[in-house]
Amino acid sequence: MHPVLFEFKNIVIHTYGFFIALGFLAAIFISKREARLVGEDPEKIADFIFWLLVAGIVGSRVFYVIIYWDNYYPGHLIDMVKIWEGGLVFYGGFLGAFIMSVVYIRTTKLKFWKSMDIITPAIPFGHFLGRLGCFSAGCCHGRACDLPWAVTFTNPESLAPLHAPLHPTQLYSSASNFLIFLFIFNYKRFKRFDGQVFWTYVIVYALARSILETFRGDFRGAEVLGILSVSQAVALVLSVASLAMLTYLYRRKN
Repeated sequence: MHPVLFEFKNIVIHTYGFFIALGFLAAIFISKREARLVGEDPEKIADFIFWLLVAGIVGSRVFYVIIYWDNYYPGHLIDMVKIWEGGLVFYGGFLGAFIMSVVYIRTTKLKFWKSMDIITPAIPFGHFLGRLGCFSAGCCHGRACDLPWAVTFTNPESLAPLHAPLHPTQLYSSASNFLIFLFIFNYKRFKRFDGQVFWTYVIVYALARSILETFRGDFRGAEVLGILSVSQAVALVLSVASLAMLTYLYRRKN
């Protein structure tokens, strides 16, 4: 749609980068609020979410470059760092952030699963904003369709195919993440053990992501078992892991 939000002389603000930054700020604000509600130090949690977001961006980009390496990057190595133009894979970021969470929490002596529950509402809300950036950049675009709400990209800087009606998968994803945020925000009131909110979010997101993948039209990497995209395969593994962790944490609590 509009890859560049603002341009003045040599200053260029990309819409994708703007929404990513907005998601950063929203995630920190939400996490500090959640920390206060449960009696944790909001500044420690703010530092925690900052490093998670940094690790998430790095992991997202690395995963994206791996998927698209053969198609583009051997001849465009400098483009690997241009995240402001679009090109992040959520599950790569999820893995990077999770690894960072283990390192950070061990260092600061925070309670691991309690801290993960605190930051969980911030994840889908930040993701909701980030997907609006995807829509502006044209990445993560959908398949061709003739639906009334199909979108057509015309900006030559867009990452989506031009002049063809496509599923607005970025908006589907943005809307689904906002609904997940609302669900998690209310669900946390029924929490019975630490880790419950986080792993419930993982299951719900995995289900939503698997459905949305069927509308995607961009290159998704080699199919797993000939039927699943990489993201669907990761979602399946994480769903099983989530059920196992919820069972384990529930039994440990009781």
